[in-house]
Amino acid sequence: MTQAVSDAMEIGGRTLRLIRDDITLLDVDAFVFYAQHDLALGSGFGNAISVRGGPSIKKELDEMEPVETGDVALSGAGNLKAKHILHAVGPRFNEPDTEGKLRTTLLNCLKTADEKGLKRIALPPMGTGFYAVPLELCARVMLETIKSYLEGETGIEEVVICVVDHREFAPFEARLASLNR
Repeated sequence: MTQAVSDAMEIGGRTLRLIRDDITLLDVDAFVFYAQHDLALGSGFGNAISVRGGPSIKKELDEMEPVETGDVALSGAGNLKAKHILHAVGPRFNEPDTEGKLRTTLLNCLKTADEKGLKRIALPPMGTGFYAVPLELCARVMLETIKSYLEGETGIEEVVICVVDHREFAPFEARLASLNR
C-alpha cells in the first residue's frame, strides 16, 4: 500500500498527521484497534493483528474482562512494530449519542496513551468500517478532539490518523485543512 501524507498540523509543539497506510505495519508506540466489547479480534484488521502479531496478543486479551462502550484496554503488540495496541470500544451507528460516545472513546484512548507514557500513537477512522459511523462525523469529532487534547498538557508528541483508502482520506484531509486555517 502506498503511503500518502496530507499536510501535518503542528499543535503546541506536537504533530497531528494524516496518512494512508496499513495501521498494523506502522512503527509507533501504539495504535488503536476499534474493538468489540469482548475484545475478540475478529476479521479485517483484527485478523491482521492476530496473524502478524502472533498468539501472545490473543492470549493477553483472553485474560481481560469485557470492556464497556467508551473504554479502552491496553495490550502488547506481539511481533508488530508497534509496542502496544489500544483496544477501544466505541459506538456503533444508530446508537443514541454516537458523537458523544465517539468523543469519550477517543479521549480515553488519548488519556490511556498519556498514562502509559506513549509518545507516538496512530488511530484509524474510528467505527467507520463495520460499525458504519459516518465518515464526515468521524473526521470532525476525531480531528476536533485530538486538536483540543494536544493543545493541553500532554506527553504525546505525535498523533497519526491512518486511513486505508481515498474514500476515508478525503473527509479527513478536508477537515484537517479547515482546522489549519
